[in-house]
Amino acid sequence: MQEAAAGRDSAQNSRNGGSGGRKKLKKLRQKVRATEAALEAAQQQVAETPAYPMARPAQMRRRHWGLLASFVLMVLAPLAAAVFYLWAVAEDQYISTAGFTVRSQESSGATDLLGGLANFAGNTTASDSDILYEFIQSQEMVESVDRTVPLRPHYSQHWPDDWAFSLWPDATLEEMIWYWQRIVGISYDSGSGLIEVQAVAFDPETAREITRAIVAESQTRINELNEQAREDAMRYALEDLDEALERLKGAREALTQFRTRTRIVDPEADIQGRMGVMNNLQQQLAAALIEYDLLRGTVGEGDPRLKKAQQHIDVIRERINIERQTFASTNTDTGAVGEDYPSLISEFERLTVDLEYAEETYRAALTALEVARDEATRQSRYLATYIKPTRAQEPEYPNRPMLAGLVGLFLLLTWSILTLIYYSIRDRS
Repeated sequence: MQEAAAGRDSAQNSRNGGSGGRKKLKKLRQKVRATEAALEAAQQQVAETPAYPMARPAQMRRRHWGLLASFVLMVLAPLAAAVFYLWAVAEDQYISTAGFTVRSQESSGATDLLGGLANFAGNTTASDSDILYEFIQSQEMVESVDRTVPLRPHYSQHWPDDWAFSLWPDATLEEMIWYWQRIVGISYDSGSGLIEVQAVAFDPETAREITRAIVAESQTRINELNEQAREDAMRYALEDLDEALERLKGAREALTQFRTRTRIVDPEADIQGRMGVMNNLQQQLAAALIEYDLLRGTVGEGDPRLKKAQQHIDVIRERINIERQTFASTNTDTGAVGEDYPSLISEFERLTVDLEYAEETYRAALTALEVARDEATRQSRYLATYIKPTRAQEPEYPNRPMLAGLVGLFLLLTWSILTLIYYSIRDRS
């Protein structure tokens, strides 16, 4: 019985498990059908989408051949021609270098003892260097060098073969000046005043001769500037000396006229003498008064000696009054000169100050003249050559690799720009 009950329980469980499995199977079938429907929809959408053909292998078209031909014609062919010209036609060029600066001679010794008056001339080294920098590039320098080293025959000897680096034989002076900027390079440092010149020629000796001529002409120009400065300094110093001398003569003549008019050499000394007379009269008056007082105590009022002593006192007092009046009197009755002493002293002091100033000015003008003459005896500015004109052993110009690279870069940039412009216009049209 127990076995029968167990069998019934297991049968019941089997029925319940079969029912759950059928439910799961049903759900799984629904998912499969949904998936199949989605797949069919996707296939239908793919079938409806138009199909594109596969790209064919790239091929050269007409525009590509035109672009390549333009590159060959505008870049490769001109570059090949430039390379051939530089290495096969262009002549070798040699360079010569010279360096110099303008120096001022240091003044010392006697000029320092004169109170630094030599500094009035100033230090113009920097301005002289600026002048030389402009002078080397001027027409005058080209003409001067051409007289020393014939430029046209030398630089036109390879014309017209080497037309890019040569000068045409019938070049005018203005064209020579333009060509001068190509064959002569100048480096100038305005801070230190150093000037470096480089000359290029078809042989090393000619290049060195050109730099030598430039240095020589620069030295000549500095000497001319020195000469002009010395002449100006001497002229100005002589003019100042003449003016100071005339002023000194006028001051002395004015003082002489004063002494002639007043008949007094020195009013101060004259007034001191007059004051000495006044002091003497004062002493005599004091002695006469004492004598009068003594006499009055010993004699009577009517004594003649007492009257005579009184007369002596009156005379001394009158003389004192007269002497005092002469200090401010304008009449000549008392021996004066017709002018009061304060005015005479004021005029004399003014004339004395004018004379002292004229003498100081004259001494300063003499000193300036001596300084100018001392500067004129020496070369105050000179050309100091720190690099003598060199002679090259190997040609340095033309710089063929650099020129070829620049030509190629320029041609490539030009071709690229024209190509972009062409395609831009074609696309817009």
